[in-house]
Amino acid sequence: MVATCHDIGRDDLAECAELGVSELVTNALLHGEQPIQVRVRGTAQHPRVEVRDASTERPVLPTPTEDDEDDLLLTFGRGLSIVARSSDAWGAEIEDDGKTVWFAPAVEFAEDDGVEGVITGVAEEAVLAGTDDQDLLEIEVQGVPLKTYLGFQRHYRELRREVRLLALAHEADYPLAKNLSDLFSALERQLREGIGSEQIETAQASGLETADLRIVMPRRGAQTIDRFLELLDLADEFCRQQRLLSLARTTEQREFQRWFLGELVRQAHGAPPRGWTGADPAAAGHLEAVTEPGRQSSVS
Repeated sequence: MVATCHDIGRDDLAECAELGVSELVTNALLHGEQPIQVRVRGTAQHPRVEVRDASTERPVLPTPTEDDEDDLLLTFGRGLSIVARSSDAWGAEIEDDGKTVWFAPAVEFAEDDGVEGVITGVAEEAVLAGTDDQDLLEIEVQGVPLKTYLGFQRHYRELRREVRLLALAHEADYPLAKNLSDLFSALERQLREGIGSEQIETAQASGLETADLRIVMPRRGAQTIDRFLELLDLADEFCRQQRLLSLARTTEQREFQRWFLGELVRQAHGAPPRGWTGADPAAAGHLEAVTEPGRQSSVS
């Protein structure tokens, strides 16, 4: 970790980065589940250290104590007070398959209790619960390449987490990250239940490379997909401007996502399914949405 700080020209953060990551790795080894991964994300100006493990258990947030020495002994490998005192911001992102505990290293170790941590990403209630059947749409997306689709899912999760954590740690420096994070969260609540992970898992278990997916989603979710496509384009530009190049989409990813999400919009307006060809950039790279009378598509 010290070497990484030197490599990105942030020698001033090395001491706190080493203290914080040592505590997080100890926590993960003692109380988490394998596999455990350590990485540095964010930007050179505002780097962020992340330790991920496969446990979905919420970390125990530290509580102030009167005796600093006792506090350090009690929290070794358990609490997170050392991380709080080594950070400008820190927290945990809980997902279905594990958690990522992160911190933005501070220049100096805090003499007090440090900054308060925040836990995000806790599972939200199902979107479809309580939805009237008349408000649901059934959509068939044909010939979905499973490898490309899974790459889409991974990219989305990484991008969503990146902008959310940047917004939490440095909202004043990255106002666009806050706007992107809010939009991602609002759209995810409407879309996450309809994609059908079980269908993907069944197709993979059968050794298939492509699959036809049947998606059930609220009508209001389909109405926001075109906005989501615009959001992904905006996120690409944000990644480039902030030098988060690993999160900007490739041309292939962009074409697939426009086709896949575009199918939801097209079929919501009554168009028949149109399978993925992958060979015609003109067809895959543009959203030819069927719109309601008097309504123009906002994506081209």
